[in-house]
Amino acid sequence: MNDSSSIGPLLVGDVGGTNARFALARMVEGHPVLDRPDSFPAETYPTFLEGVKAFIEGCEVKPTGGVIAVAGPVTDGAIDLTNSPWRVSEAELQTLGLNPVKLINDFEAQAWGAPIVPDSELAALGGPAQGDPHATIAVLGPGTGFGVSALVRDAHGREMALPSEGGHACFPPGDTVEDEILRILRRRYDRVSIERLICGPGLLNMHRALAEIDGRESHIDDPAEITRQALENHDSPCGATLARFCAILGAVAGDIALTTGARGGVYIAGGIVPRILPFIQASPFRQRFERKGRFQDYMAAIPTKVILHKHAALLGAARVAFAEAG
Repeated sequence: MNDSSSIGPLLVGDVGGTNARFALARMVEGHPVLDRPDSFPAETYPTFLEGVKAFIEGCEVKPTGGVIAVAGPVTDGAIDLTNSPWRVSEAELQTLGLNPVKLINDFEAQAWGAPIVPDSELAALGGPAQGDPHATIAVLGPGTGFGVSALVRDAHGREMALPSEGGHACFPPGDTVEDEILRILRRRYDRVSIERLICGPGLLNMHRALAEIDGRESHIDDPAEITRQALENHDSPCGATLARFCAILGAVAGDIALTTGARGGVYIAGGIVPRILPFIQASPFRQRFERKGRFQDYMAAIPTKVILHKHAALLGAARVAFAEAG
């Protein structure tokens, strides 16, 4: 992608079902730099447009264009967020003086951002230190929902990020316990997607299903409470839930790596995994990632890493913004 140090600052955003993040971006020696990053709960403003307007009004230098990454599919320049009541279009954003302005999928932005996240902002999750530098990388992760994307790369240095709704693919059980989890959730959802289990609300679904399998009552209504108890006591029922969560995440990450040919590496993004890093590093995540039958050796050569950078999607949005403006 091309960039230009003479353009900017540009508005970049990363808007999910829970939080909205914005910053001004400028290009310094060919690398995007973020100024004035700000984050607030999406519910702070009744509409998407009001949230963007509030950020711009607080900027001393007003951006004239930008890219906003959003959690859901963008259709004809408009988005109806999957896990939020917010809606917005590029035409509405232009009324704020943003032109050009572009909406992209949030994990598409994560895919653009992953390769430029400093090594100090990555945590190893198994496998070799580096993958094939010319191969595709996959980016996925749980938060309010479950996002998936890939950055396709070739030997000539060309790259293309893929917008995806892979989190809504069917959940693939990997053992008899997960067969039972699927059976229980089918009573409620009929079709059970990955996102019904591997995200914040999904953690609660999983905990209740495991309690039913064990013949226990579950009185927890907050996914954060499951995580808290799990980190305090790995041998508790909540610890078992979080371990199963990590195992399924590993299996799904491996499936996505196979599907996309991500021999360049798999990056785990989203808000949940950085908060449970030591737990997931000791969990069955990597074992389930590699457990792909005849392709075990293929999988063992793929590094898995956790993105710790809080604004990786904003970096990716900035790459796209400067390419669009240039």
